[in-house]
Amino acid sequence: MEEVDDAELVVERIAALDLGKAVLEACVRVPHTHRPGRRMQELRGYGTSTAQLLEMVAWLRQWHVQRVVMESTSSYWKGVYYLLEAEGFQCWLVNAREVKNVPGRAKNGPMRCGWPKSPSGGMCRPSLVQPPEIRRLRDLTRYRRALVQGPHP
Repeated sequence: MEEVDDAELVVERIAALDLGKAVLEACVRVPHTHRPGRRMQELRGYGTSTAQLLEMVAWLRQWHVQRVVMESTSSYWKGVYYLLEAEGFQCWLVNAREVKNVPGRAKNGPMRCGWPKSPSGGMCRPSLVQPPEIRRLRDLTRYRRALVQGPHP
């Protein structure tokens, strides 16, 4: 058995997103400025338009967020994930099934996106999201297939 240093698993500055079609809730958790070993968190809501997501990006930068974690909710995650990835954030897409079983996580309401012991403490692992080059190649392949096969009845 390999020994693992828990300090490596903790991300000091993390954001968790609870995604919806038209709105999302963002929760930032960072070390407390005056109480060592404690954390502070702030919740904010944002719309999903590009302008509103860019406002969220600025807010995440103010907090010096290292990782942004979100559930793989329908396909709502894609635009948010791709934008944050393009803005240089380390993004994790996690399976909603795994997040629901994390101890200390609120089941609903605004605290739901906080996932207190999850992404910051190493209890979740990210799902595979292909790199941008592979995504572009897949899109091109799908587009070509549609052109070659023509419309379906």
